[in-house]
Amino acid sequence: MDLAALLKKLSNATGISGYEEPVCEIVAEEFRRYTDEAYINTLGSVVGLLCGQGDEPRHTIMLAAHMDEIGLMVAGVEKGFLRLEPVGGVDERVLLGQEVMVHGRKDLPGVIGFRPPHVLPRDQRDKVIPMEAIFADVGLPPAQVDKLVRVGDLVSLRQNATELKGGLLTGKALDDRAAVAAVMVCLETLYQRRPDWDVLPVATVQEETRLLGAATSAYELNPDVAIAIDVTFGAQNGAPESKTFGLGKGPTIGLGPNMHPRVAQGLIDAAKRIELSYQLEPTPGASGTDGWAIQVAREGIPTGVVGIPLRYMHTPVETVAVQDVERTGRLLAEFICGLDESFIAALTYNET
Repeated sequence: MDLAALLKKLSNATGISGYEEPVCEIVAEEFRRYTDEAYINTLGSVVGLLCGQGDEPRHTIMLAAHMDEIGLMVAGVEKGFLRLEPVGGVDERVLLGQEVMVHGRKDLPGVIGFRPPHVLPRDQRDKVIPMEAIFADVGLPPAQVDKLVRVGDLVSLRQNATELKGGLLTGKALDDRAAVAAVMVCLETLYQRRPDWDVLPVATVQEETRLLGAATSAYELNPDVAIAIDVTFGAQNGAPESKTFGLGKGPTIGLGPNMHPRVAQGLIDAAKRIELSYQLEPTPGASGTDGWAIQVAREGIPTGVVGIPLRYMHTPVETVAVQDVERTGRLLAEFICGLDESFIAALTYNET
């Protein structure tokens, strides 16, 4: 697998939360390379099945990584300019000057602009420009814009993924398509090294808005164990060391009430078995990942959370270390290959 090429392909694809169809088709095609079955469920998540070699009925483990991305929606059309509203956690501070693609009756390249500082009142020059004052410009006369763009059309960031020095890769939507790629690394390994359990990889939808893909997929599949794979805050200039994790130092393993302690320990043990670098991530509250929804599906699912350190989250230049993505996939594969009946028994607390 050319992992860098896969990351670029996934990053460049469009898939705004709730409208993931373009990236969905790409992920489904990739899943079919490394699973025995793959399909798109009712809400739009991509679900795979890699059959284990244990005796039936086999236990199941779900791997969840969301494929949706943040984006924008047309809220109004005024004299050829487009007013915008966010879809997901968009930070207006990074929007000015960005290239976008307006998905109207046809795709229209555009830019996001604002009045130049020279004509702003002095009391506004040092303030963050609010979303309601930002507009997209596709460069067409108003009459053509009125024909091609409607309220509710989507606007995605237009940014090609780029390899940097030091084994880093930058682009949009690596939150969380870096994790989708890590799941594919895991599946490539397991396709040859069949575990005892059935593996259910899921590329979920609508994580950036409501965690809906994770909630519905967990209810549908009802796995014995689940792991949510997401990005976490990478170390960067100006960020507190206590809340960030180094790029190139391996994935993080979450510890906290959203993570079953024995699943977390199983991940730690797996990393040690293959001498793989990892980092511990204490998360005393909500993890903000698909794991938050999976954990409470049905009567409850023992869940772990694995993170890939990423710089500049929710910007067009999210940055990861390719090696961390590969290591995350290897960690997942080793953990799954170690699962057996005794692991299931250990998940339930013994009151005697």
